[in-house]
Amino acid sequence: MKKSIILLISCIAICFYSCDDYLDLTPISEETTANGYNTAGQIEAALVGTYESFQSSEYYVWDFVVFQDIRSDNCYAGGDNPEIFQVDFLEIESTHTRIFEHWSNIFNAILKANLVIDRVQVIDDPFLSEERREQILGEALFLRAYHYFTLVKMYGGVPLLTEPVVSAEPEAVNIPRATVDEVYGQILLDLEEAVVLLPDVYGGDASINKGRATSGAANALAAKVHAQKPAPDYGAVLDHIRALEQSSAAYQLIEFPRLFDGNNYNNAESILEVQYLGGDEGNFGPQLLLPPSISGDAWRKFATPSVDLVNAFDEENDEIRKNASIIFESVQWVDEFWGNSPGSSIPFGYKWKNASGFASADNTYLLRYGDLVLLKAEAFNELGELSQAVDEVNRIRNRVNLPDLTSEQSSSQEVMRNTILKERRLELFLEGHRWDDLVRYDKVVETMNNLVEIDLRTGQPFNYNMTPEKILLPIPQQELDRNPNLTPNP
Repeated sequence: MKKSIILLISCIAICFYSCDDYLDLTPISEETTANGYNTAGQIEAALVGTYESFQSSEYYVWDFVVFQDIRSDNCYAGGDNPEIFQVDFLEIESTHTRIFEHWSNIFNAILKANLVIDRVQVIDDPFLSEERREQILGEALFLRAYHYFTLVKMYGGVPLLTEPVVSAEPEAVNIPRATVDEVYGQILLDLEEAVVLLPDVYGGDASINKGRATSGAANALAAKVHAQKPAPDYGAVLDHIRALEQSSAAYQLIEFPRLFDGNNYNNAESILEVQYLGGDEGNFGPQLLLPPSISGDAWRKFATPSVDLVNAFDEENDEIRKNASIIFESVQWVDEFWGNSPGSSIPFGYKWKNASGFASADNTYLLRYGDLVLLKAEAFNELGELSQAVDEVNRIRNRVNLPDLTSEQSSSQEVMRNTILKERRLELFLEGHRWDDLVRYDKVVETMNNLVEIDLRTGQPFNYNMTPEKILLPIPQQELDRNPNLTPNP
């Protein structure tokens, strides 16, 4: 929804809205901060509206692929959308509609979480137990932290809103950017509290345990935050991953193809995923990726796996993850990197398996244990525990029938950094991690400028002209125009 944050603030004071019965609750359609959110049912419904942002915000539905995989070395833009080509070519301007849309939608999600955090602590209702009150608070704190983590990685420092905003007066909404460190500090404060408040599980229903924030999800996210922040704390990364591994939720690696066959969501490896029901409550992302034989249409798709990525799978003889992640099909359109003529066989993203006419029931993993195992390897490596880092990487490799790392692949800390980064690329393709990984490893400028992808129309490699100033997205021009206290990124 392409509205300025000032309008969003006005709207959030009036209503929560939802397109689904996520968590088996129906959100209230109209409440105000003055007379609403006074009962257990109302605050539960408000929490549902907060989760719903994972389904209504296009970044979480689809554009995490655009800004993580297409912007990096994993995919080309494909399709015919000029704004996606701008992301692919690293020519993103402040007027790009997607960066404003994501800024608005994600802040909208934060404002929803703030209202739940504020109101749940003062509700006097015998039907709201203290245990459930603490859980709701923990869930909302987790959600606020998740959304701020998304924002700080995309834009750097952003305005910190930690209380409900019910006024549209300039002094209430024209908030300056906090520093990157301040944003990360707030994220970690929220997550440390959420870890304590949240249960390991809510009961025996996997769709609830994987569809709602748990202590495991809070520990997983905290580990990722400690690794991604400007001064990583790898000791804290290990502490949170160990706590995750001790959870009664019993997270474990499962067979890689089962993660992405469309039939085994809410599995033992999943920590948190977006729950789609299909139909009116479906996921439109798969339709934008899958080939004509599955999607039922004949137009060029919006994310084509790159030659460099396919070569990376082939260099490792990584057939299991490649076949679960990519499918080749002959098409009648022209792809300038995979044949440049009709009838060429080109790759398609394949981690979603069912398109269902823009209404897929395929879920999206927000957090899964395989990611955390490789992050654990990274932490061990950065702390000088090379052999333990190797053991964790081998766990990931062995489950897809790849041999243990060779001495050449693990001979030093710097060699292991490159090995882990490559392993993460093959493991997490199309899951919204690649750009963040390259940034965290300080490899994004080097990787994009060394990328050799031949445009078959000219026979020449494409030049991405990557610079450090392009690491962050521009602050949306609409927000700069509206809020004089905001400053642009370089």
